[in-house]
Amino acid sequence: METNQKQAFKSLYQAIDKANEIGVNANITILDPAGHLKAFIRMDDAFLGSIDISMGKAKTAMLFRMNSEAVGEFLNPENKTYGMVNTSGGLVGFKGGVPVKSGNDIVAYIGVSGGSPDQDFEIATAGSLV
Repeated sequence: METNQKQAFKSLYQAIDKANEIGVNANITILDPAGHLKAFIRMDDAFLGSIDISMGKAKTAMLFRMNSEAVGEFLNPENKTYGMVNTSGGLVGFKGGVPVKSGNDIVAYIGVSGGSPDQDFEIATAGSLV
């Protein structure tokens, strides 16, 4: 299912509202189901270094159709998946990347970086239901 512009911006604005509510200046990335950039914002004063992290979280969620921290469980050294983190141009296995759903359908992926992993997850979750 293709992400339409209305869904992408609804997700983005919901995430921005949550970021403002909790006082985090975040980078927020929205990818369509195929992993192509649909929307992005670097909120005022968000860290420049977090741009790639937000994109990486969204991409990681897209590649495995699950939250980025769930992918992170596979990346733990005790799972003997050495090198997996370096596949697909790099995976980001901590909180802040989630599928965006409309009903039961995944219509996009959101990645957020700028706060703590828990704050990024809270912001991403706010943008994950359209």
